[in-house]
Amino acid sequence: MSQPVISPEYRGEERPGLLARWGAALADWSEKWFPDAYIFAVLAVILVAAVALLMGRTPSEVAVDFGKSFWGLVPFTMQMAFVIITGYVVAVSKPVKMVISKLAEVPKTPKTAVAYVALVAMLASLLSWGFSLVLSGFLIREISKRVKGVDYRAVGAAGYLGLCSIWALGLSSSAALMMATKSSIPPALYKISGVIGLEMTLFTWQNLIMIGVLILLSCWICYVSAPTAERAKTAEMAGIHYQEDEAEVVEKAKTPGEYFEYSPILTILIVILGLLFLINTFATKGGLAALDLNIYTFMLLIVGMLFHWTPRAFLKAVAKSIPMTGGVFIQFPLYAGIFGMMMGCGLNDVLAQFFVSISNQETLPVTVGIYSAIAGLFLPSGGGKWVVEAPYVLEAANQLKVNLAWIVQVYNAAEALPNFINPFWMLPLLGVTGVKARDLAGYAILQLAFHVPAVLILLWLLGKTLPYVAPVMQ
Repeated sequence: MSQPVISPEYRGEERPGLLARWGAALADWSEKWFPDAYIFAVLAVILVAAVALLMGRTPSEVAVDFGKSFWGLVPFTMQMAFVIITGYVVAVSKPVKMVISKLAEVPKTPKTAVAYVALVAMLASLLSWGFSLVLSGFLIREISKRVKGVDYRAVGAAGYLGLCSIWALGLSSSAALMMATKSSIPPALYKISGVIGLEMTLFTWQNLIMIGVLILLSCWICYVSAPTAERAKTAEMAGIHYQEDEAEVVEKAKTPGEYFEYSPILTILIVILGLLFLINTFATKGGLAALDLNIYTFMLLIVGMLFHWTPRAFLKAVAKSIPMTGGVFIQFPLYAGIFGMMMGCGLNDVLAQFFVSISNQETLPVTVGIYSAIAGLFLPSGGGKWVVEAPYVLEAANQLKVNLAWIVQVYNAAEALPNFINPFWMLPLLGVTGVKARDLAGYAILQLAFHVPAVLILLWLLGKTLPYVAPVMQ
């Protein structure tokens, strides 16, 4: 005879709160129904292809659009792969492992651990989204070994928050960095916008308020929705085991040919060469304008070499990082094909013109935010999508006398929203933690339900405080 179900109250357990129940339900649903990141990308290809056909493109034209653009993200794909490789190399170095170990000592309970990971991930994303993903991934691994009863789905989603909330409001913002540098702005766009300095975008009190509100909101949701230890699904339950790192054995050269592999001489020389390049770059371009994805990754590479000290130790770390890049290499070309089909059928123009046509001076920030979020589902590239979108939205801002710099920040805030459900950006974190996109989706969807209205309200209210300024031509 089956045993009667005893409610938590009669077992002496505290009944979980509403958000905790929603989070668990969404997590269970996504584990069952949310596809793998690769399947998600393929479904997106088919969906956009179907829309292109409905808009009048022939099957042959759609196929050509897809194929011609398939390799269009090769440079960006390599950049993303190097973000994973260099981030991993730095994260497993002795100095950074010591820092991560210290950070992992702070939370003592499962719920505080989830909120704490979210806070660290978001603060790190203000410096670099790539570092945020890798740092939070290794922090999750360490906390999962130290704090018993941490739900691996909730803490994984928390580690992903840097890419879903505020990353583009910080120094990672491709759009803001581009608009602050005349040489980076396409000539046609420059005629519309002029130069928009960082003091008008990232370094405003309005942006700081938005960052603060979204951090508090995210951490609160993480804390109240995370399951208690008794109700958690741990990494071990899911068959994920984070082993203790093996003690490093000090090796020495056994033959004359191996001498340089175990000597720091070559490392020191190449680090000096890299530092001279970085000094020249920052001196030439000037401060933050020089901090693009290439320079950031190059800095991580130099730091990784220095922290590992010998070429042998550095190469061992690189070899361990390579399996984590598989998803990036196989999926990014699919997204490039999606971009080509959208451009070929004019879907992006249709969306842009529609949202502009229904806007006025007061509502443009909200409508641009909605448009940017929707387009981000199909064009998951912050910088590349901005080049496509900027001429339409900034021209509309000029016509409606809306602050151009705020439209850049509207794009930055809204562009991050689709990341909650788009596995494209999850890949580096998935590689480090060994989880699946479906494992993070439930709690990420819960965050999205709160972030969408919060972001749109903030964009509307804060936009009202900024007057229109004519484009500044240099």
